[in-house]
Amino acid sequence: MTPRAPAPAAGPTAEDVAARAEALLREHRESIDRLDAILVYTLAERFKHTQSVGRLKAEHGLPPSDPSREARQIERLEWLAQEADLDPAFARNFLNFIISEVIRHHEKLQK
Repeated sequence: MTPRAPAPAAGPTAEDVAARAEALLREHRESIDRLDAILVYTLAERFKHTQSVGRLKAEHGLPPSDPSREARQIERLEWLAQEADLDPAFARNFLNFIISEVIRHHEKLQK
């Protein structure tokens, strides 16, 4: 009698697949949570600087908005977005929102 080859190993069970998917999902969500915290703290730091700029503008009678700088910033962010494989339109909309908030703060300081 010749020995039989061992039976092929059974594939992962449905429970194994589900457990692995849950672990991966948890890892992605933890990364997203860390990145959200980084975004919030980065925006807070950015707004500290823009508020200092707003106070300087108010003290020296400069307009709250600088359209040429804003256009350069949007162009720069679109380029960065392309480099990062991020939708440039999303990046532009995001920066436009931030700029509008900054201008609103600067206008308050002018009063």
